[in-house]
Amino acid sequence: MTAAPPPAGAGRQATPTRGVARRLPPHLLRAGATAVALTVPVALLAWAVRAEASAVVEVDEATIRAATDLTRSEPALRTALLAWQEAFQARWVNLAGVLLAVWVWRRHGLRARTAWAVATVLLAWGLSNVVKLAVQRSRPLVDDAVAHAPGYSFPSGHAMNTTAAAVALTALVWPLLGRRGRAVAVTVATLAVVLTGVDRVMLGVHYPSDVVAGAFLGGAVAVGSWIGWSGHVGGRDGARVTGADLPRPTDGGAR
Repeated sequence: MTAAPPPAGAGRQATPTRGVARRLPPHLLRAGATAVALTVPVALLAWAVRAEASAVVEVDEATIRAATDLTRSEPALRTALLAWQEAFQARWVNLAGVLLAVWVWRRHGLRARTAWAVATVLLAWGLSNVVKLAVQRSRPLVDDAVAHAPGYSFPSGHAMNTTAAAVALTALVWPLLGRRGRAVAVTVATLAVVLTGVDRVMLGVHYPSDVVAGAFLGGAVAVGSWIGWSGHVGGRDGARVTGADLPRPTDGGAR
């Protein structure tokens, strides 16, 4: 009596990494891949900063000198930049985000979406502090400085927090807006991120590479988190549906 042949693939053992990948849901794999793709430029910049790569250092220093010279020569510009800096402190941005999230939750019942948005913004804020401690880049040294800021420089906490909040809060209100409202929301979010980055450089408290890293990291957290969360809930976020939300029949009858 002959022995039965072993099943196909019996001699091969799946590697631990491959086994984990097979067990993870596709939306989590997409979320992780997106976050990693957006984080790679930050890792390269962090390496260049730690190694004091001349290409990065020279561009950073030249930009800071030109930007602060302009700010110093325009008192009204300096006042506006300082006001923007204060308005876009993480505590105020996050407080505004929480208030908006509470309104969306109480008014429209988007509980899961609200929890995701708040958690994402707070995660980005906390992560920025961790990365600062890991890289430990000193702030720019500017003669006759136009502003001062405490702590480490890389990445820009303002840029990272504002980017994460802009993406998360836009996604939070997205189902509540029409076409024009969505265009306005995207425009406002984009301007907030860009102007915050410009503000940090013009005040001489961050190098351009700090701002770029902050924006990429904030985007990585928010977009990766969104892909993972939206794939998990599948659009079921507990919204209240009212009569005004239902489609109206056309003249030819309901379809």
